[in-house]
Amino acid sequence: MAPTLAQRHLPRPARDWAEIQERMLVPLYEAVYDRFEVGRHTHVLGLGCGSGLALVMAAARGAAVTGTDTDEARLELARQRLLPEPQWGARHWSARVLPSGPDGGPDAATLREGPPPTLVTAFDTLPGPEVLARVAEVTGRDTPVVLAGWGPVERCAAAPALRVAERLAEPRRATGRCWRPGGRDDLEDLARRAGLRPDGSGRVACPFGYADLDSAVRGLISTGLYDAAVRATDAGQVTKELTEALRPYVRADGTVWMQNLFRYVVAMT
Repeated sequence: MAPTLAQRHLPRPARDWAEIQERMLVPLYEAVYDRFEVGRHTHVLGLGCGSGLALVMAAARGAAVTGTDTDEARLELARQRLLPEPQWGARHWSARVLPSGPDGGPDAATLREGPPPTLVTAFDTLPGPEVLARVAEVTGRDTPVVLAGWGPVERCAAAPALRVAERLAEPRRATGRCWRPGGRDDLEDLARRAGLRPDGSGRVACPFGYADLDSAVRGLISTGLYDAAVRATDAGQVTKELTEALRPYVRADGTVWMQNLFRYVVAMT
């Protein structure tokens, strides 16, 4: 789909996320929504909602949705996707898009202005325990919170490419979001620190497929996992080393394909 005029004026990483990378997690979104029978009696709160694809999918099932994110450029794309526009006519769904506070979480008072969420998701960015605890106060007891992350490193073909970010960021001990291999109980531990009760888990195959090597590099860089590496070195170095790490996954037709496994944990408020 060609970008709209508004999308063309947003930063390239946000556009690359929306146009290339975000769809890689669609199997995860669908698995969670199927598990909880998301539909017209559901109110989904998406923490770190990005440019809103997961919320659009929930809204298409009939759910009311609320999204929040710290990235204003991605959030603007979510607004374009979710909020009614005159040329599209009235939409038959309820949607809100909210900016996140400094700690990455939504303002509790703003959340209380609408009906309480019945399902909370954190598909792309894991919030801190203080954010999850604050959300739990708004939702009330026995609301499921889904926390998602990478599966075992040996089951994720993208790991060598992601290690480029980790390695290049290390020399100057750059701060910021950076990929780290997840531990077996990391998601459960996060839930417990927030005062939530782990109550099940699941694994979902999310293959990363790209039209060509350039799209793969742009898509992965758009995740934000390479930002610290760019600050520690420079964009050219990151692009060069990421390109080399991806070459083993280039197929004969030029497409790039990597099998990955994601894991999610269900925790109850």
